[in-house]
Amino acid sequence: MKRCLPYLLLLMPAFFFAACEKEDRYSSMPRENFEALWKIMDEHYCFFEYKQVDWDEVHERYGRQLSDTMGQFALFDLLGSMLAELKDGHTNLVSPFNVSRYLAWYEDYPPNFYKELQDRYLGKSADYLIAGSVKYKRLSGDSIGYMHYSSFSGSVSDPGLNYIFDYFKDCKGLIIDIRDNGGGSLANADLIASRFTEEKLLTGYIQHKLGKEHGDFSEPYPVYLAPSTRVRWLRPVAVLTNRHCFSAANDFVQKMRMMPQVTVIGDRTGGGSGLPLSSELPNGWSIRFSAAPMLDADKQHTEFGIDPDIRVNITPQDLSNGKDPIIEAAILHILSQQVY
Repeated sequence: MKRCLPYLLLLMPAFFFAACEKEDRYSSMPRENFEALWKIMDEHYCFFEYKQVDWDEVHERYGRQLSDTMGQFALFDLLGSMLAELKDGHTNLVSPFNVSRYLAWYEDYPPNFYKELQDRYLGKSADYLIAGSVKYKRLSGDSIGYMHYSSFSGSVSDPGLNYIFDYFKDCKGLIIDIRDNGGGSLANADLIASRFTEEKLLTGYIQHKLGKEHGDFSEPYPVYLAPSTRVRWLRPVAVLTNRHCFSAANDFVQKMRMMPQVTVIGDRTGGGSGLPLSSELPNGWSIRFSAAPMLDADKQHTEFGIDPDIRVNITPQDLSNGKDPIIEAAILHILSQQVY
């Protein structure tokens, strides 16, 4: 019945996936699909207690709106609205005609990133370099390196990072701009973060469900970040964030903020700290949801985001002036640091 993400197979016991067998019986009946979705989430979703969601009450409220004669579009809207009660950007219902999504984690907040402002710093395409999916350039009289990585799904490699750090070898500090980065590969996040530590770090914990009750979790398993064996950067670093930093980008910020030379500047991240699992309803629609909570090094949730060390917002006046105050704040902060 369920298709499970390979990454989670390394973390979860076999019995957690007892329901992962393919269910061959097809049914388009609205109530059967409603009950199947509610039960999948009830048994496997990981944030009910943390978010204080009364899932039984949700069942009762949305069940009253259900009709055995409702069409597939109305059923999809009803199920999507029920899932939105979880306020989870990792939770999506996928049909052939639509995908339900909860995006208020960034849509309800100022963007704090404008490409037209960033272009004032990057310049035209001939003015910056590209290594994989990373754009990079020297700023402020060549004294500060600037990297923009728009998605952790984008390519990044050790050779590419070596070239970038060599290009910045005479810079006093480095800006890593991940604003509007909606996530991607946790491996890419670790690959970059490993360049900023000289020692193995305990960066967080992960749990998995042991049973069907909402609070049936394993003890937290520690997650470590090992230092890269390649070139490492120990000079000042500013990581730029906004509300659109989600999932793997949130995880990257969680790791980077532990480095003594790193300062997070901008807005709170969008969160998204649950590893997702995929499942399937009797009518063939698929459901993705947060199944395993990732905690920070203090065993705290970051599902709703991580605050910056220095909060900076972009105002209408900044737009009129053609200046990005978040980049400007990062430059000033780095230039104020003592480099040994």
